[in-house]
Amino acid sequence: MMNFMKLVKTLFISLSLISLSACVGTQTTKQGAVGIERQQLMMFSEQEMNQGAERAYDAILKEARQKKTLNTDAKMVERIRIIANRLIPQTGVFRKDAPRWDWEVNLIKSDQLNAWCMPGGKIAFYTGIIQKLKLTDDEIAAIMGHEMAHALREHGRERASQAQLTQVGLAALQVFTGIQGPALDATALALNVTLTLPNSRTHETEADRVGVELAARAGFNPYAAVNIWEKMSQMGNGGAPEILSTHPAHDTRIKDLKKYARRVEPLYFAAKPR
Repeated sequence: MMNFMKLVKTLFISLSLISLSACVGTQTTKQGAVGIERQQLMMFSEQEMNQGAERAYDAILKEARQKKTLNTDAKMVERIRIIANRLIPQTGVFRKDAPRWDWEVNLIKSDQLNAWCMPGGKIAFYTGIIQKLKLTDDEIAAIMGHEMAHALREHGRERASQAQLTQVGLAALQVFTGIQGPALDATALALNVTLTLPNSRTHETEADRVGVELAARAGFNPYAAVNIWEKMSQMGNGGAPEILSTHPAHDTRIKDLKKYARRVEPLYFAAKPR
C-alpha cells in the first residue's frame, strides 16, 4: 500500500511540474450573478477546439441527414430555435464575444434523452428528451442553457487539456521510474478517480448554475431546471453513486439548482414577457 501511495505521489509531483511549465490558469468567463470564478487549466487553443468541433458537428449532421433523422419535425425545430434565439444574446453576460459565435441548433430524431453543445456553440437536441420528458419551453431552455454553459466555460477544452496532461504525466513517470504494466495502470486509475471525476462533477455544477442564469435572463423560469431532475428521478435514472459518478447525484443537484434558481429569480421577473 505504501509503495502504491508513493507511486501516486510521484505522479502528482510530475504532473504539477508539467502543468506549471506548460500553462497558466485562466478564467474563461465572467462570474455572472451565480459567481463562477474557478481558474481553469488550458493546453489547447480555443481555435483548435472550435475547428475540431465544427468538423465533428458537420460529420454528425451528415450522418443524420443520410439516415433521414435530421430536423424531421419542422414544428419542433422551430420551437428549439426560437428558444435558442432568446438565450444566445444572454451569453454576453459571461463572454462578450459569445453572442457573435456561429451558433447552430439542430434536431436529431432519436429515443435518447440527450442534448449537447459543442465548443463554439454547435447545439443538438434529440427528440427523445423532449417527447419522453414532455418538456415545456422553460424546461427546454433550462437544458439548452446548461449545454450552452459547457461551451461558454470551455469545459471541452479543459477536459482535453486534462487528458493531455495525464498522458504526459504518465509518460514522464514511466521514463523517470521505469514503472509500467499493472502498476502504471493502477496509477492511471488512481489519477482518474482523484482528478478527472471530481472535475467532471465540477463542470456539471458550473453548467447548472450558469444555465439557470441564462434561462432567467431570457425570461424563462429558472426553477424549470429543478423540474427536469425531479422528472429524471421519477423515471428511475438515479445512475451510479455520486462518489463514482461524473455527474452529481440527483438530490445534490436538485438542492443546488433550487439555491441558484432562487438567486437569479429577480432576473427572471425583470425579463419575463408581460
